[in-house]
Amino acid sequence: MNYPDSVRYLYALGNEMKTAKLGLERMQIVLEALGFPERACPIVHVAGTNGKGSTCAMIEAGLRASGKKTGLFTSPHLIEPTERIQIDGVPVSAQRFSDAFDVVHKASEQLLADERIDAHPSYFETVAAMAFLLFRDARVDWIVLEVGLGGRLDATNVVTPAVSVLTPIDFDHEALLGSTITKIASEKAGILKPGVPAVFARQRPEAEQVLTETALSLSCLVRRTADWPVSDLTLTPAGSRFEANGFVLHCPLAGEHQVENALTAALALDTIGVSPDGISGAKWPGRLEQIAPGIILDGAHNPAGARSLAAYIERFYSGKRVILVYGAMRDKAIEEVTGILFPLASEIVATAPDSARALHPQTIANANPESPIRVAPKLADAIALAKTLEPDVIFITGSLFVVGEARAILSK
Repeated sequence: MNYPDSVRYLYALGNEMKTAKLGLERMQIVLEALGFPERACPIVHVAGTNGKGSTCAMIEAGLRASGKKTGLFTSPHLIEPTERIQIDGVPVSAQRFSDAFDVVHKASEQLLADERIDAHPSYFETVAAMAFLLFRDARVDWIVLEVGLGGRLDATNVVTPAVSVLTPIDFDHEALLGSTITKIASEKAGILKPGVPAVFARQRPEAEQVLTETALSLSCLVRRTADWPVSDLTLTPAGSRFEANGFVLHCPLAGEHQVENALTAALALDTIGVSPDGISGAKWPGRLEQIAPGIILDGAHNPAGARSLAAYIERFYSGKRVILVYGAMRDKAIEEVTGILFPLASEIVATAPDSARALHPQTIANANPESPIRVAPKLADAIALAKTLEPDVIFITGSLFVVGEARAILSK
């Protein structure tokens, strides 16, 4: 298939959250048929609730700066699925993407015909298998692998990594992972492997207990960011600089929460014998990204993300006229998220991304009758409206679907 056809087929497999197939057997069988490409080189495996992608981006940048050829697998994408599979910091071409899809699809169809699998691999399983295949063919030195959902039963958990990394664990996807931090942490801890060293970011006490007990049962050597105290911290709207464990680290990603992610990435790099200096070259679009003068994108799609965005607004835009363009998906806890963000805005424009799962903007307005909310059904109209409201700054947030669509609109 060509690239558009391969993408259409992937989307036809169903929304990757609503049709998530938690379990490893299908993925293991497909990868066996492909010759176990996931075993071709060492891997850094990263799970958590918030900060996974940012941490992966900084680990990858550190590895690349040290002279290693890298493969980076993340999700979701903002504009094009090719963003999920990067080699040396660059998304694979549409041609390579579609070629890899053809190989995985053909193998899957044969396995279906032989009745070795019960269904075609899901969207996420297919793209993960494609990533392993492309990384093997490119002969990368290291793979940085982001978990898609949870950990224990996530399709990426077929690997035995060189190091397992756990970013902060919080509430998200409760319907699939459990309604308590303890249950969610148990799912995330599933990426830990016997004898494989682990890096833990600072955690809620109940999450820390689960991770510690799991690591102990598996004889994992654990290193914690809490053991690397931060000093001489300087925060700017564009990033931070700080000292930790003798390193002077420059984090190019905005927001105080990124200090913990940078520290986690630095500790992971140090664990595999790579200098953390290279994290300064990381890029992670759509997360407190100034896409145009006075317009900032941030995918604050859950309560923890909203708290991080709120802290950034309060630190750098207190007393300013903040206009919030907000859209969300139907499966998100918008009451808590909007309760955190909306009081910080002078005005809010409720909108919706171009997705069947998008929450109707009037529903957002109805749920927040005390907030100064205008409604614009289409994102392009919402951005245009926000620009007329005399803003000091416009934040576009609420969902990565919103951020991706806004990025495409504003990049033109």
